[in-house]
Amino acid sequence: MSEKAVVLLSGGLDSATTLYFAKAKGFQCYCLIFDYGQRHKKEIASAKKIAQRAGCAGQVIKISLPWKGSSLLDKRSQLSAINYQLSTAIPSTYVPARNIIFLSFALSYAEAIKASSIFIGANTIDYSGYPDCRPEFYRAFRRAVNLGTKAGVEGRGFSIFTPLIKMTKAGIIKLGTRLKVPYELTRSCYQGGKFPCGRCDSCLFRAKGFQEAGYRDPLLTTG
Repeated sequence: MSEKAVVLLSGGLDSATTLYFAKAKGFQCYCLIFDYGQRHKKEIASAKKIAQRAGCAGQVIKISLPWKGSSLLDKRSQLSAINYQLSTAIPSTYVPARNIIFLSFALSYAEAIKASSIFIGANTIDYSGYPDCRPEFYRAFRRAVNLGTKAGVEGRGFSIFTPLIKMTKAGIIKLGTRLKVPYELTRSCYQGGKFPCGRCDSCLFRAKGFQEAGYRDPLLTTG
């Protein structure tokens, strides 16, 4: 029987690629999809379609972050569109401790179903500068989870895989194309409209990736 893995699936390009990467490595994948009040809710429907296309179990976890603290959670706040080549500022789209929260749910789920691996599509090359996407965070989190869980104390422990962490967006897209990731099902735009806005950080990184990879974004051909 294949080893079980929990995959954090947002519906975006990176997480979809991560899911297909985990499948290609032979894992039996269980997808966690979060409805946390984000303005780009279309990604939730996309994530469910991607999990179904991949033949993987997927469930939506609804959580509330009433204190907001991010332009992704507060529609009154303007989404940032920074020059990602020049700026070192953490943008307004950062959601306080989001990956820590998501990983904690994934850890609980993994321990309950006796999965020893968790996959997340974090990336530190073509990204917005979120502190919870850095390799040093994941190294520290791995140590913490193996100290603070029954499985860890009993010597079974968990692996947290970040296969895309040092890849460019173009490299991710090339990998996903080889893995036959259905990029036409993915959604990246933070605005959450019918079509990509082409101005938010996520749209800019996606466009840069497809251009550098030499592929046309299927979202721009299928609408």
